[in-house]
Amino acid sequence: MRYLIKFSYDGTNFHGFESQPDYRTIEDELNKALTYINNGKETKLVASGRTDKGVHALGQIAHVDIMVSITEEKLKRALNSLLPNDIHVIDAKVVSDDFHARYMAKEKIYQYKLNMGEYNPIERNYVYQLSQKLDITKMNKAIKYFIGKHDFRAFTETKEKRSSYEREILEATIEKEEDILTFTFRGTGFIKYQVRNMVGLLIQIGLGKKDVDSVTKIIEGKTRSAGYRTAHPEGLYLVQVIYKKDVK
Repeated sequence: MRYLIKFSYDGTNFHGFESQPDYRTIEDELNKALTYINNGKETKLVASGRTDKGVHALGQIAHVDIMVSITEEKLKRALNSLLPNDIHVIDAKVVSDDFHARYMAKEKIYQYKLNMGEYNPIERNYVYQLSQKLDITKMNKAIKYFIGKHDFRAFTETKEKRSSYEREILEATIEKEEDILTFTFRGTGFIKYQVRNMVGLLIQIGLGKKDVDSVTKIIEGKTRSAGYRTAHPEGLYLVQVIYKKDVK
């Protein structure tokens, strides 16, 4: 039977989501728990996508096939009893056998949190501690240029090779609460490092080191520009994966 699993995790002490030899990963922890529940039969989930080292998730989605008979609530409880305390299953539900967590995802929402104020050691793993003031007016103008369908090859890592770099950003906003900025990006999909690179460029614009129209120039140039760095991973959160209406 196929199950959809919704879960959250604190990415601080993981070497990313994807299974890697000799490293602690979110995927390995989940697969280990699922294999135990599935009477020791090797069991691997399929997630909506991967997150990098240090990145967090509030609503990651995966699907998994389990041969043993188990209710949705018991599966959720069993997983949470076996998983470490930096991963938590929010929901488990039976879905049709043709449901695919990755290929059927319609939209994703990411947020990035940044602190412009005094360095906060308590939040250092969850909010990027820039501790510099930014020109939010310029950043708000610049972020709008990301909206729409574009070739985002200039916003991935240089060695990343894929058949298409085209993605559509449906929403891009910045909200300020005291010294904390929250960047929100809603789109049909995201390439590796894309959100962190977009935020990295916005930071440089906010610091006055890049012009507002840099966003358009870099997108059209299709080449990674010098003068901005990939934003740190700890401020990034996968907030939600959106499917058709009958899959929550």
